[in-house]
Amino acid sequence: MGDADAAAIRAERANWMQQHLATYLNSGGTQGHIVDLSDLGGRELTTHCLIRYTGRKSGKTYIKPLIYGNVGGEVVIVASKGGADTNPEWYLNIVAAKTLGVQIATQAFEATWREPEATERHDVWEYMCHLYPPYVAYQRSTSRHIPLVMLRTVRPVDVFTSTPD
Repeated sequence: MGDADAAAIRAERANWMQQHLATYLNSGGTQGHIVDLSDLGGRELTTHCLIRYTGRKSGKTYIKPLIYGNVGGEVVIVASKGGADTNPEWYLNIVAAKTLGVQIATQAFEATWREPEATERHDVWEYMCHLYPPYVAYQRSTSRHIPLVMLRTVRPVDVFTSTPD
């Protein structure tokens, strides 16, 4: 697919993503947690979390809705960027930090992160591809190894309430 094709897909979906984020935030998480992505090859009941992180260069706070899974009590997010040849900015920013904020429906928490390796990574990847089948095509379209990020709860925090800077 490459960066140009992935960018076109992201541009087409950008308005939808902003609306999704606004719905999630404005409802306190009562809406936006589960979204029908069957029109994209996903599932009707696709779960989404919000991640809140700080830009490593800008220092600004960002909030991003992402598909997530739960493996052994850890939240799993995928740095797919639609199969682009580069990692998403949110991934680069959380790699530079020790913790990030995560909201699932009406509950938010601070979390630490890690990346699974070897057999665990393979098993988690297979699970995430089951949850959202387009991940398979995303990986085929790029030579980069799409990162998986596993999040572990540290402490509860207030739900996210507004669009960041």
